[in-house]
Amino acid sequence: MMHNLKTMQAAFYQSESDQPHPGRARAIIKAHPEVRQLMVRNPWTALIALSVVVLQTSLAFWFGKLGFGYWWLSLVIAYCVGAFANHANYVIIHDATHNLIFRNKSWNKLVGILADLPNLNPGAMGFRVYHLRHHSHQGDYEHDADLANHWEARLVGNKWYRKAIWLMLFPFFQLTRPPRLKAITMWDRWFFVNFACAVAYDVGVVYFCGWPGFLYLTFSFFFSIGLHPVGARWIQEHYTNDPEQETYSYYGPINRLALNMGYHNEHHDLPSIPWNNLPKLRAMAPEFYNNLKYHSSWSRLLFEFIFDKKYSLFSRIERTKRRNDEAPSSPPMLRPATPVALSAETITF
Repeated sequence: MMHNLKTMQAAFYQSESDQPHPGRARAIIKAHPEVRQLMVRNPWTALIALSVVVLQTSLAFWFGKLGFGYWWLSLVIAYCVGAFANHANYVIIHDATHNLIFRNKSWNKLVGILADLPNLNPGAMGFRVYHLRHHSHQGDYEHDADLANHWEARLVGNKWYRKAIWLMLFPFFQLTRPPRLKAITMWDRWFFVNFACAVAYDVGVVYFCGWPGFLYLTFSFFFSIGLHPVGARWIQEHYTNDPEQETYSYYGPINRLALNMGYHNEHHDLPSIPWNNLPKLRAMAPEFYNNLKYHSSWSRLLFEFIFDKKYSLFSRIERTKRRNDEAPSSPPMLRPATPVALSAETITF
């Protein structure tokens, strides 16, 4: 599975093994049955979503009053405040996708739609479909929209300026991935509810806050998932230069503002645990996580991804299909792995 730099830039790492998370989850529950106590719902998350929507709408109204002459201040506040606010609501959309806020699935969808409003586009219900498929088919090119398109990865390559532009325009590239996926149903009534609410909110922002207010929310949206430290989250989760480990956690200070979104190995292992309990999972089962590499700085990772030529969009694990008569391989990380994967350290290149 080891590839040189040239090969890595031309294709994803190939793996015939199952993804590590289901097997590790079974092992964790067997060793620590008390982790089941962490599998609860957190209705207070809905209040955080509402607070962020009020905050962002209020700032949009303020910038609407200031006018376009203060676009530079709008840019600064969007980078320093709006990006973190919108990203927090992305995490809430994520928890709503896993029905971790309320027991009623429809209420979770409504919270997701509410949290989606400052993003100005109807993405919550589409994310719900694709993200659940990402969990069940991690690394499967035909089912996992988290993997870049082949043409997308070749286009970006490992040139620093192309990677920077890719991060800046990340939402647009994401829109190009769903058509390649198989067995996806997106156009349901909840999608149209999401769409109608987004349009109504956008019209309301323009009417009450003016275009300067709309511009502030646009800045916040692009920073929250693009060329910003919180945008490095997309790199942190599954981009790797070590074929022995395909999912990484982030244990840095921004987790406090990102609602623990950095605890990504923990989330993939037990996705029925809400954001506030993910650090408790790691504390309860340290022997399963202390042996994994992790990131401690999203800011450093952002610069490494852009300027280190070892990183490209092909720096991912792709699952190769087995024949029906082949027995599944043992899940990684349930048995002693290579020394590369058995040292608790911050990942550096």
